[in-house]
Amino acid sequence: MPSAESNPVPPVAGRPSFRANDSAPSLDSVTTIRPDGSRPFLFPAATRGRLTTARRIVALVLLVFYMSLPWIPVNGHPAVLLDLVERRFHLFGLTFAAQDMWLLFFVLTGLGFSLIFVTALFGRIWCGWACPQTVFLEHVFRPIERLIEGDAFARRQLDEAPKSWRRFRIRALKHAAYVVVAAFFTHLYLAYFVSVPEVWHMVSNAPGEHWGVFVFMAAYTGLTYFIFAWFREQVCIVICPYGRIQSALTDDHTLVIGYDQRRGEPRGRAGTPGAGDCVACSRCVQVCPTGIDIRHGLQLECVGCTACIDACDDVMRRTGRAPGLIRYDSQRGLAKERTRWIRPRTIVYFILLLAGASVAGWAVSTIKPANFGVTRMTGAPYIIDAVSVRNQFLVRIVNKRHEPRRFRVAVERAPEGLVRSGVAEPVEVPALGEVVRPLILQQERARYAGVFFVLVTVADETGSFSLRREVEFLGPEARLLREEKEEARRAHR
Repeated sequence: MPSAESNPVPPVAGRPSFRANDSAPSLDSVTTIRPDGSRPFLFPAATRGRLTTARRIVALVLLVFYMSLPWIPVNGHPAVLLDLVERRFHLFGLTFAAQDMWLLFFVLTGLGFSLIFVTALFGRIWCGWACPQTVFLEHVFRPIERLIEGDAFARRQLDEAPKSWRRFRIRALKHAAYVVVAAFFTHLYLAYFVSVPEVWHMVSNAPGEHWGVFVFMAAYTGLTYFIFAWFREQVCIVICPYGRIQSALTDDHTLVIGYDQRRGEPRGRAGTPGAGDCVACSRCVQVCPTGIDIRHGLQLECVGCTACIDACDDVMRRTGRAPGLIRYDSQRGLAKERTRWIRPRTIVYFILLLAGASVAGWAVSTIKPANFGVTRMTGAPYIIDAVSVRNQFLVRIVNKRHEPRRFRVAVERAPEGLVRSGVAEPVEVPALGEVVRPLILQQERARYAGVFFVLVTVADETGSFSLRREVEFLGPEARLLREEKEEARRAHR
């Protein structure tokens, strides 16, 4: 009996991606949720075609990119290393300290506006081509499933077959392979946080030596296995909010995957008088990873994977019809109207994109090879004696470079009579280290005129950059000191 993947025009139409006893959901329901709330498991068929090949090439490039980042050295560190223990984050040659995390907001804002602009033009192209969920599921885990269990027809039969040793053996082999692949990618994920040599050191030692990391890795491996072995498309439909907001980001001019109703309707088999080009084979439904029927129009569950395009084009060629019944086009284009790429929505989104990119670029440009902070010592905010008013601070200098550096600390905009002690000499900070030093500022009581501000600066000895922090010198109200002085003078008389 031919399989659903080898037969482009199966004899029975419907939604064969579901189990045999499942009825097709209505248009106002989610395809992967039955009326009783349970979840039907999908068995999407494989496709061949130009878009499938292109997506596989993109996925391969992305997988190599993901796996190579912890191995590629840039300025003495991996291209991406998020060192949570030392609070150092290395991204493509830039080193961020914990104090730089405020920049992340602007970077994410710039990326968010980029995604909004791309969505307005090309719909969910991110989901179908570059999202890690799609890349790993469709190009790593599903191929393993097809290799072990067979095509969609064989997988569906195996799922509906009664329990047997053969079924147990095949399923056990598949899930064992899933666990191995999940563990591999989880260890690769760990290398983003502790580096590849440290991961190897942990793996080559007993779990008890790194018990916390071992438990985390086991839990994350289990989570990865759960997502790609069972939860699958539910991540896109239930968890990810992107599909829910696409209707607010797109319009009738957005490039999406659509079905040409003018050409395809009414449906009918080849040779049927008056029938359109759609032969009602439901091949587009069989290959859909979320089980939708694209002929009903753009739907929330559509991730833009292009599987239905290649499947339909294959059927069109075999039946002697022109491809493109299902294709990339806008809703206006499908209605034989002109698609406008430049429109108010795209103009506004492009302006937001430029603003987000500009702010993100500015934020990154403010990164310095060192950070420093000035904090007041714990205890009284100031100390007053018979001679002076004293404020005590701690200066923390963080060196983000990969070699030791010497820094000078200076106090600027100081009023007359301010005496400084501490960090008078250059401070040497080790590579990727930090040093904390006390800074004492004293002002003579006779010269003290109230609260004032001074500027504390830190500069490296080469003079390549400097950092500044304004601090407040606290003390009692000057009026109280004057009254106290006047009383002491009268008492002396």
